[in-house]
Amino acid sequence: MAKVEVKYTKIFINNEWLNSVSGKTFATINPTTEEKLADIQEGDKDDINKAVEAAVAAFKLGSEWRNLDASARGRLINKFADLIQRDIEYLARLETADNGKPYTQALGDIQFAIGGLRYYAGWADKIHGKTVPADGKVFSYTKIEPVGVCGQIIPWNYPIPMLAWKLGPALACGNTLVVKPAEQTPLTALYIASLVVEAGFPPGVINIVPGYGPTAGGALVEHPNVDKIAFTGSTEVGKLIMKNGSGTLKRVSLELGGKSPLVVTKENFRCAKPRRTSLKRCALVNMGQCCAAATRTFVHESIYDQFVNHFAQLAQKRLTMMGDPFEKDTQHGPQIDDEQANKILGLIESGKKEGARVVAGGKRAQRKGYFIEPTVFADVTDQMRIAREEIFGPVQQILKYKTLDEVIERANNTTYGLAAGILTNDLNQALKYSSSVRAGSVWVNTYLHVAPQTPFGGFKQSGHEREMGEDGLKAYCEIKTVTIGLS
Repeated sequence: MAKVEVKYTKIFINNEWLNSVSGKTFATINPTTEEKLADIQEGDKDDINKAVEAAVAAFKLGSEWRNLDASARGRLINKFADLIQRDIEYLARLETADNGKPYTQALGDIQFAIGGLRYYAGWADKIHGKTVPADGKVFSYTKIEPVGVCGQIIPWNYPIPMLAWKLGPALACGNTLVVKPAEQTPLTALYIASLVVEAGFPPGVINIVPGYGPTAGGALVEHPNVDKIAFTGSTEVGKLIMKNGSGTLKRVSLELGGKSPLVVTKENFRCAKPRRTSLKRCALVNMGQCCAAATRTFVHESIYDQFVNHFAQLAQKRLTMMGDPFEKDTQHGPQIDDEQANKILGLIESGKKEGARVVAGGKRAQRKGYFIEPTVFADVTDQMRIAREEIFGPVQQILKYKTLDEVIERANNTTYGLAAGILTNDLNQALKYSSSVRAGSVWVNTYLHVAPQTPFGGFKQSGHEREMGEDGLKAYCEIKTVTIGLS
């Protein structure tokens, strides 16, 4: 296991590194070795107050940030992306140590994040209003203005991409930010904070406060001077954020959990690409720690047994690629922590008890670290817990279906609505499914193809608002109508 130097462990406020007001620290753990990487300064309400104060000052009329040309904001974001690109190898090593994902996957995550920042850098001077042909002797127009101080709460499964998803549009629109990274994975956010200064952002524009959800996160959500909260994480926590943020009527955008369906039609079993897509983009992607993963794979009854056998073989092959995430052949790392591993194991046991058939994996790996074997369940029914609850681990459910109408109804029979997919050579099937399934993203003959240009977010209890694409700007803007009477 490679050793990685940890360079930043303090709270970042007003372009300065600070100790927590309370003096408390918390440990961040390497999930591969179960060993402590570093002690991090633990932010709580007092530290959030200081960060918000800095963000409010940076957003004041006449401040350096507010006086900056929109095109200059874009250049700053591009320079920020340049610095992340320069340090990509170190950041990937740091992410692998703190998160456990394979190093090659961490590199891919960061390249995706850089692309997102560059996309929004290009938008900075293209956000503008309209002239409006209003009735009466008036001249009316709209102005697009930043929301103000935005709190952003980042998850642990994709720490750098999720940070970029939120920083990019918020900065392009001219907001100031207080960011709380996940307590499990604070290290890359803190290193990226050091690049904020190097890029040339004015003090107070970006502030990063590591800490726990109920304390630092809770204080950010409830703070009266925070105008907006953006959160990516579990549906349960998303509900708390909506409730606790309602006292100040702040804007809230949520990207939450999923139990996404992928339909494999009968003509696709003989096609190698859909099989590979199913494996890579089902519940095994990122060790199952992906909200949009296709955890419910519906396979036509005529090919069901063949598909299950093939998928089990592929999962067993993946088991041989489990190990040290710094090794080049490793494709499957550990879960994020012991708590998450135990939750996953509990749901695996529920699947066994309710009658699902384990065809691969099904237990914790006999090695140090929070490793769970890639697990595949067959003979899964819609009523089982493993078919209804978000497991957020490498546990794949394969269900059987007969007709497209039936599978559409079953796909929609969930409280979630984040993503869906279908593998088919029939254009009519593709159009019918994509029009009928209730999900924010629908992929046809691919899966999890997320790009900076395409909006991402969910229906129902998978959240609301969108991130990425032009639509990702809307959550960070206010529309002001100006009407001038004419004589």
